[in-house]
Amino acid sequence: MFGSSLESDVILARIITLIVAVTVHEFAHAWSAYQLGDPTAARMGRITLNPAAHFDPIGFLGMMMIAIGWPAFGWGKPVPINPNLVRGHKSGMAITAAAGPLSNVIMATLVVIPIRFGGIEPTGYGAVLAEQFIFVNLLLAAFNMIPLPPLDGSKILAGFLPNFWYPYFARMEQYAFAALLVLIIFNRQFARGGRDIIGTMYFPVFDFLRSTIVGSTLF
Repeated sequence: MFGSSLESDVILARIITLIVAVTVHEFAHAWSAYQLGDPTAARMGRITLNPAAHFDPIGFLGMMMIAIGWPAFGWGKPVPINPNLVRGHKSGMAITAAAGPLSNVIMATLVVIPIRFGGIEPTGYGAVLAEQFIFVNLLLAAFNMIPLPPLDGSKILAGFLPNFWYPYFARMEQYAFAALLVLIIFNRQFARGGRDIIGTMYFPVFDFLRSTIVGSTLF
């Protein structure tokens, strides 16, 4: 995108980006739920941009592993949402779920705009941080759109399911997280044709976001 950098610089930029991206992502879930009538997350202090409020020890360890290039799954502390209090129920839950990935797309876009349209070229460590910030946020948005529980994509999909299928889909959640972890851990072993299973699920969305928001001139 903007040139080469030391690997340690990239790792630090990824750590900074992941902390910001996950914090805003979880904040967006909590804020949107509150706007739709559910005060549960607000009462627990989750409508905040303080990373400590969204910190999950195991999820943070996963983020650190991702930052150094290991196959892992990182996350923030899940935002508690009471579906019975959310206006619109299924559609409201879909909106609160979509708020997380949308926040990541918005953050990436805010960094892209002055670079792509304002002619501002980051230099030094700013270039490394800008590249990682754009890339990781778009990657998080695309990955979270995979329609597998507990990812946001599954809740968005559930918002469009007929009522008949909703209870069966909800039961899948107790098994889907373990299945997702297995897929991530053995992802590369399942690779076919140069692309792994997880990559096949999220890459079309990521490629669309990258080509639309970033264009072909940055990375």
